[in-house]
Amino acid sequence: MRNIPVDTSAATSMLGVVRDKVKDFQTGEIAVDKETGAKLLVADVMFVLDGRAEMISVTVPETGLAKGTKPGALVAFTGLVATPWENNFNGQARHGIAFRAAAITAKAA
Repeated sequence: MRNIPVDTSAATSMLGVVRDKVKDFQTGEIAVDKETGAKLLVADVMFVLDGRAEMISVTVPETGLAKGTKPGALVAFTGLVATPWENNFNGQARHGIAFRAAAITAKAA
């Protein structure tokens, strides 16, 4: 699937919870970046645009999350892309959009 660049210049984003991205829930294996080997994290972010707020989950390498960035901080993204996905699980079609960023940094207040 194609990665679609996301322009966040007109949006406000606030960091929520950050957790390890689990590759295999049965074994507890944590996902790593295929190219760098860095552990992957999932950051829940409140994304506000045109008066509408949505929670999105953004995958980011551990090395791409600025140290000291705390929940509630206004954040900016480097290299944010959206990737549409679809699969069948137990005969049920599922689809969605996965978000990934090279980095998440706190915005200056």
